[in-house]
Amino acid sequence: MGLIDRIMRLIRANLNSLIGQAEDPEKVLEQTVDEMQQDLITLRQAVAQAIATQKRTERQASLAESTAQEWYNRAQLALSHGDENLAREALARRKSYQETAKVMRTQLTQEAGIVTKLKENMRALESKISEAKTKKDLYIARARSAQASQKINQMLGNVGTGSALSAFERMEEKVLQLEAQSEALQELGTDELEKRYAALEAGSEIDTELAAMKANLVTGTEQAKLPSSQASSVTEKDEG
Repeated sequence: MGLIDRIMRLIRANLNSLIGQAEDPEKVLEQTVDEMQQDLITLRQAVAQAIATQKRTERQASLAESTAQEWYNRAQLALSHGDENLAREALARRKSYQETAKVMRTQLTQEAGIVTKLKENMRALESKISEAKTKKDLYIARARSAQASQKINQMLGNVGTGSALSAFERMEEKVLQLEAQSEALQELGTDELEKRYAALEAGSEIDTELAAMKANLVTGTEQAKLPSSQASSVTEKDEG
């Protein structure tokens, strides 16, 4: 797990650098995940190469074993023909290939262990990358929220409380002034309307009085033209 430990040390180093140097959190986290992805690519290549080596060793071991069997068959053939020396040489060759096959089988066991270990490391790294991506998104969201809060606090800190309250007081005074002007205009409009109605009423009374005066004048003139007896009669009729 040396590779995984190295990656985790790299992550911790980047986070410490982030804290110590106030670097961009998104940049650091993105770079860390990218480096882990590159390590995963390298690890996958190593796994593929180890598997290829394992298969090649398997073929070599099988070939050595089959060749050893062939030399054993030749030794039997030579011995059946009474050629003991040739049979001895064939057995010597057989032994050489058997030793080669044994070495190959031992190497194959070691290579299988290496492949298994590399696959475990690869799966562990894939899991770490998945976890790192999830944490990266979380940390980036938290970093953005913190930056936004910091900007808001700075903006609020730059706003003077006294000037803000003074602005509200000026606005309140302006509103009160506008309300007073509106009420004054309303009162003036009401007075003017009442004056117009009063003028109409006064004019009506004057017209009535003027009509009465005209009627009296007409009546007085007619009585003056009639004889006294008729005037008295007219007067009595009018009174009646």
